[in-house]
Amino acid sequence: MLKLLNYRFFLRHSGLFYLFFSRLGYTPTMEHLEKEPLEQLLQIVPNYPAVRLLHFCDGGEDLPSVLADFCAEKAYEYQINALNEACFTAMQTRFETHAHVKTVKFSLERPRYMIQGKMFEYVFVTASVEPSIREAFLQRVHPTMKNGGNILIFIPKGDHAQRFEWMRLLEENYFVATNTIDDLFEHYDLLISKKMHGWGG
Repeated sequence: MLKLLNYRFFLRHSGLFYLFFSRLGYTPTMEHLEKEPLEQLLQIVPNYPAVRLLHFCDGGEDLPSVLADFCAEKAYEYQINALNEACFTAMQTRFETHAHVKTVKFSLERPRYMIQGKMFEYVFVTASVEPSIREAFLQRVHPTMKNGGNILIFIPKGDHAQRFEWMRLLEENYFVATNTIDDLFEHYDLLISKKMHGWGG
């Protein structure tokens, strides 16, 4: 039966396939993120005290491991919003002895993303955000960020349609100075955008 499914059909019903396979215990994870480029990327984080980093994650341990080590060294706070049970269990187990790492079982359908009034300077997004909720996602992330804070969105390399859609949504939802880094990672392009000063806290 699967042989009869063409590419367009799969794209049209990809959400159903994801649900089906997740029920079987399979969830897609990120491709490998190289450690050295990740460490280079973190040079954008200034050496200020009490910096907070937030990460929307649905799998993969490359970025969480690098961010956890970085935050341990700098005495920063790192919160992982795990979007599925497998990711939550893996992150909780991996970082259970790390006092500076907090793992939260999280749903993108929440009406508000702020937890205990915490605001973050950097928001990393490696999770796959469905097109239908991308604008709502940005609108809910916005209040969790400090003015001038940065959001970093990882997208599949060469996916220009997704890149330009994110750029449009960022511009329309009070993010500015959006830049693309397309030569740092093998499997991903990276969008970096800044929360506009004076909006949403």
